[in-house]
Amino acid sequence: MSGTCIIGEREVVMGFKLIGVNDIFIVDLPEGVNKLRELFKSNDYSTIMVSQSLQRYLKEDELNIYNISMNPLVIFIPVPGIKEEESVYDLAKRILGIDIGD
Repeated sequence: MSGTCIIGEREVVMGFKLIGVNDIFIVDLPEGVNKLRELFKSNDYSTIMVSQSLQRYLKEDELNIYNISMNPLVIFIPVPGIKEEESVYDLAKRILGIDIGD
């Protein structure tokens, strides 16, 4: 298991492609959930970055599994225009387990 992959809509993943992330998966909603499940189970990646817009298509128990997973680490990428963006503070607390304050 190594590396990082990105799953999401074209406008989300292309920025990562431009900075050198090669493992990108452009998906349509809600079919992208199946790609997330596949990659999560594959153990091919240590970090899976996913468009936040896919969260609404996940069942609550499945979302909880992804939120607490450390191997692979699943990070939901905030998408401009979605009002329920996770703040940097909440993201740090979830991933690092520390409170950096508001």
